[in-house]
Amino acid sequence: MIELHQFEASHYCEKVRLILDYKQLPYNTVEVVPGVGQIELYRLSGQRQVPVLKDGAMVVADSTAIATYLDETYPERPVLPADGAMRGLCLMLEDWADESIGPNARKAMIGAFSQHPSFRTALLPASTPDVLKGLVSAVPGDLLNLLGTGVGFGPDDIKTATLILQRALTSICGVLAERPYLVSDQPTLADFAIAGISMYLKFPAQRYVDLPEGLCGNGVPGLADAPEYESFWVWRDRLYADYRQVRSGPPRESGSGPVKIGIE
Repeated sequence: MIELHQFEASHYCEKVRLILDYKQLPYNTVEVVPGVGQIELYRLSGQRQVPVLKDGAMVVADSTAIATYLDETYPERPVLPADGAMRGLCLMLEDWADESIGPNARKAMIGAFSQHPSFRTALLPASTPDVLKGLVSAVPGDLLNLLGTGVGFGPDDIKTATLILQRALTSICGVLAERPYLVSDQPTLADFAIAGISMYLKFPAQRYVDLPEGLCGNGVPGLADAPEYESFWVWRDRLYADYRQVRSGPPRESGSGPVKIGIE
């Protein structure tokens, strides 16, 4: 059985989970505990970052390397095009997703948490009294913004990130107006990379990822609900509905643990 060593809320790990589901490969996930768990991960893979895939005696780190390994080992339903030009385009789009869309999406989501009370209360346990939820909602957004100052999450950084994301979504919508997927008539690594990252901008309504239940269907205002990006969200939700497996079992209780984002 394939093992995926992961952080549940990492978009790099979600990319790999999408690929595994698309290829219809059964797998187990091993949640890495930040700190102590990463020491064990180093012993396994020689590095501390997720995702790491273990397939029998084979251990592969890095989401792009994992995708390549899965295509070579399990060639059914490939995610990397055979054509050289299309393969190059696919890898460029994936790199754009990882290096630009991903970091800016995290900043936009931090901004949404700081500016919109509904995001903050969504992380609380369902049993939290309404009076306490009200206190959390009343925490000034400016105070939360201070938490990001100096680490790239200040108000100006979030504004710049939002503008970059608006341009990215406009470009993607333009491509999707001409074809069903970003590179070819079948989904590729580029599609799964961008779809995985998009959960930072709008969490799927279905429970594909084990996050607090209150986050399902919520998104960054101005990006998740803007009419000009509707075609992108229709595409993303169709991709998930067609290929991603909905999680079974009870949902994780809101507030039951930290939501880790932005760790590769």
